[in-house]
Amino acid sequence: MTRAARPAQVNYYVDADVLGVARVLADIRRDVTYPGDPGGSVKGGRVRPPCTVTEAAADDEAWIPETARQGWLAITRDKAIQDNHAEIEAVRVSGARMVAMAGREAIDTFAQLEVLLCNWRRIEALLAEAGPFIYNVTRTGGLKPVRLN
Repeated sequence: MTRAARPAQVNYYVDADVLGVARVLADIRRDVTYPGDPGGSVKGGRVRPPCTVTEAAADDEAWIPETARQGWLAITRDKAIQDNHAEIEAVRVSGARMVAMAGREAIDTFAQLEVLLCNWRRIEALLAEAGPFIYNVTRTGGLKPVRLN
């Protein structure tokens, strides 16, 4: 008799604007999903469900509330998040939690991974924090809160 695999607990949603990073993280961590993630067997004999955000082209106003509903911490790349009023409003209204890679340091997949890995323990600590919030993250500057009003 084969025992059914237990579901993986997803904690992080990595947005379509950093799909290269999303796929790397999802390969090495069972708690990461991304738009269009088909789910499946992951590290530790668990099964990650398919991502409820099915389209990489989903509008911010669609995927941000969905990440909040799921309780996921969203990771994205937005060098000028503080000027994106619609995105900030979507985070504020939905109670979402977001980390936005900012600056020229996050130019390509390797640099984005470096930004995240240099700050991973700080990002991980945000799982215990209630939303709504947005933090900008850079390799050398750490996490800085973005004003939501």
